[in-house]
Amino acid sequence: MLNKKFNNKNFLITGGAGFIGNHLVKKLLENTNSQIFNIDKLGYSSDLSLINTFKQSKDRHHHLKINLKNRNDVLLAVEKSKPDFVIHLAAESHVDRSIDNPSIFLESNIIGTFNLLEATKNYWNKLSKKAKSEFRFHHVSTDEVFGTLGKSGKFDEDSQYKPNSPYSASKAASDHLVRSWFHTYKLPTLISNCSNNFGPYQYPEKFIPLIINKALNNKKIPIYGNGMNIRDWLYVEDHVDAIIKIILNGSPGRTYCIGGGSERNNLEVAREVCSILDKKIPRSQSFYENIEFVEDRPGHDFRYSINPSFTKKEIGWEPKKSFEINLEFTVDWYLNNMSWCNEVLKKSGYSGERLGSI
Repeated sequence: MLNKKFNNKNFLITGGAGFIGNHLVKKLLENTNSQIFNIDKLGYSSDLSLINTFKQSKDRHHHLKINLKNRNDVLLAVEKSKPDFVIHLAAESHVDRSIDNPSIFLESNIIGTFNLLEATKNYWNKLSKKAKSEFRFHHVSTDEVFGTLGKSGKFDEDSQYKPNSPYSASKAASDHLVRSWFHTYKLPTLISNCSNNFGPYQYPEKFIPLIINKALNNKKIPIYGNGMNIRDWLYVEDHVDAIIKIILNGSPGRTYCIGGGSERNNLEVAREVCSILDKKIPRSQSFYENIEFVEDRPGHDFRYSINPSFTKKEIGWEPKKSFEINLEFTVDWYLNNMSWCNEVLKKSGYSGERLGSI
């Protein structure tokens, strides 16, 4: 059991069929006796196979196929689930897709968040005083809302918002909505801004699984620009642990920055993945020879880096293992689950042309 605070509770999770959501639902099913209500429209990157591997899912996981842009459906879902905790993960999150078609990102990330906040506020207002005080609405966001860094400095809870893509602008807007519902309506909200996640069951269009997939199919591994763009990598299970600890120990109205403390430029990540593959699948030339540099995307942020010291101090969280250990485990998982990758890509209609999102 994670904590007695979670005994016989109801969780309403949005985006629970997504990458982070899958791991969060799994953790709650394994370590609590709570009921999990999962709002997910089942978009192109959605997948429930990890959740469905647990026998507990049949009795305690309830999938609600709802699009958050539909206000009445969201109202009914909140009333039906009677949540003690809401964790809002649902979001369109692929930067390149946001450049191609930003309207979908506004609908999901802004209108969807507004609808969820309104439905939650209406429900929360009807709770007893004790239930109100224990209730939490946790909004999961990204470090991309802070824009880009130069070669020095780190993002923290006081960083200014300077989003540079339609995706990050839509997430910034959703953060502001959540913050305002706390200050205006006293809804007990929490916000977390995380760095780039990686791990098993990540949609194969994303950067690390795309490198693996391209390499194993002996195709060119595309890297934007000169490959010097830097990201702070966070293992997905560490992120899930942070989300849970923020709900347990966080203060309503606060923002928490969650970073893996593992800065790498894109070329370094690709080199490390290829090195692991070379060790596990020896061949005459390194997989690294498959790398090719391609034209950079518009508005590509140079560097993200998070200072998680406040989060570590306030909620008692830190990553458990090194980037190198988690990366090798991740590569191993994909090597043993390429059939999952192929099935997910086939289901999504992915053509293989889009570059890995970072």
